[in-house]
Amino acid sequence: MNTIDWKRKLTSRKLWIAVAGFIAGLILAFGGADSTAETVTGCIMSGASVVGYILGEGLTDAAALNASRTLAQLPQEQRTDAPQQRAAGGKDGDNDEQQ
Repeated sequence: MNTIDWKRKLTSRKLWIAVAGFIAGLILAFGGADSTAETVTGCIMSGASVVGYILGEGLTDAAALNASRTLAQLPQEQRTDAPQQRAAGGKDGDNDEQQ
């Protein structure tokens, strides 16, 4: 059974333009003023921008959290952010030779 990807649908500009056009058409069809249709369309598009931004930021934050959890589960030597030891030095990179 196919599931609907609501996050993708709600961030679609095509969807919001279609909704705004449909509602503006209904306002005009029922005798509303042009300025009312323009105002309502502008409000719908502004709301769609906010919804798209919120969902986009949420997805970005979720992906970053998932990546950090995955990184935390890796052994230390496999992490890309693990500090590299210098070949000639000790743990802190200092040379052990006395002068």
